[in-house]
Amino acid sequence: MTDQSVPQVRTSAEVPKSSESARGHGVSRRALLGTAGATGLVLGTAGGAVGYATAPASATPLTSVGSDRVMFHGKHQPGITEGLQARGHLAAFDLAAGAGRKEAAALLRRWSATAERLMAGEAAPHDDTDVARDAGPSSLTITFGFGYGFFGKTGLETQRPGELDPLPDFSSDHLDKTRSGGDLWVQIGANDALVAFHALRAIQKDAGGAARLRWQMNGFNRSPGATAHPMTARNLMGQLDGTRNPKPADPDFDRRIFVPASGEPAWMANGSYAVVRRIRMLLDDWEKLSVAAQEQVIGRRKADGAALSGGDETTPMDLEKTDSQGNYVVPLNAHARITRPDRNGGAALLRRPFSYHDGFDADGTPDAGLLFVCWQADPLRGFVPVQRKLDRGDALSQFIRHEASGLFAVPGGAAQGEYVGQRLLEG
Repeated sequence: MTDQSVPQVRTSAEVPKSSESARGHGVSRRALLGTAGATGLVLGTAGGAVGYATAPASATPLTSVGSDRVMFHGKHQPGITEGLQARGHLAAFDLAAGAGRKEAAALLRRWSATAERLMAGEAAPHDDTDVARDAGPSSLTITFGFGYGFFGKTGLETQRPGELDPLPDFSSDHLDKTRSGGDLWVQIGANDALVAFHALRAIQKDAGGAARLRWQMNGFNRSPGATAHPMTARNLMGQLDGTRNPKPADPDFDRRIFVPASGEPAWMANGSYAVVRRIRMLLDDWEKLSVAAQEQVIGRRKADGAALSGGDETTPMDLEKTDSQGNYVVPLNAHARITRPDRNGGAALLRRPFSYHDGFDADGTPDAGLLFVCWQADPLRGFVPVQRKLDRGDALSQFIRHEASGLFAVPGGAAQGEYVGQRLLEG
């Protein structure tokens, strides 16, 4: 976890135009929510009804949550700069024995066709399960990436980026190898649980005999409209998690997060690198601390995310401020101090995580925490230096445990008529 917040980017409400989809007229999220004072409320106002077939006249129109749509084709893949979604699934696949470049290309072609249709609120191309029949797109995003081993199995070793070299070992690692790595990675997010599961099932079925599931994880965030106004998300420790996330409006955002159009290898132009970590929170230990002690660990107030040096959530942290005894108000080992970009050579990560809860251990200990996903143009200049510094003295480290890890090259978005990864697999 780092002191950075996911930008609250919202897509306009669009309705699929396929003959298999509804013919209603979409209403934008802004129009549905009305004035700025109503921002964040989910309203059951009139809008286009979507969901595979034209709805009967008596059907209840979709709310803004259901009608929001993210476009599949674009400069970048979806699921990177969009706001946090309520439900998420992360999955990694390994290519099947004997599967190579040809089979991988066919698989990415199938996956891309499925993703495009599902993100438009349409049925899957083949054997749709009807799980999401009554719902709209619900901000569904499906993102694809390649792991280190993918390139050897497809004969594309010369195209493997140096940025994809395995991450170093960290002292906080307690990694389960069976839930780490993978040849192919898929990230699914949506604001409806059934829409998200429907996409996961379709992607898994599409893998067919070309790839087998290696691991899969389920996550969640707060649902849109659950708060009176948009705000930084809270994690399972109750902290506002990610106050200083880079924002697309920042002048150096693209340089830090995306591979430039002129970058190498050429097939990664406008792409990014995703570091994925399953971070278990030791909640029983954490919750024994007083709120004041928790705030010392993080370096921010729990109630509103403001730095302990004063102000509100967005007020710059004063790292030199001391109390009457001469102690730093923001402790030297506070998580928010250590993760600041200006303390890590400018390293910046675009964090887009999901919380998770996988039940309880036999003694009642919760298996819960963060499915950490961060994006950067170069993980060796982004995630690695920040994590190394955290290893050397982060106060939060005694309350978390890194249990799984992955690093994936996520190519740029597919143009109309292309599938994701086509420039690699057919270049």
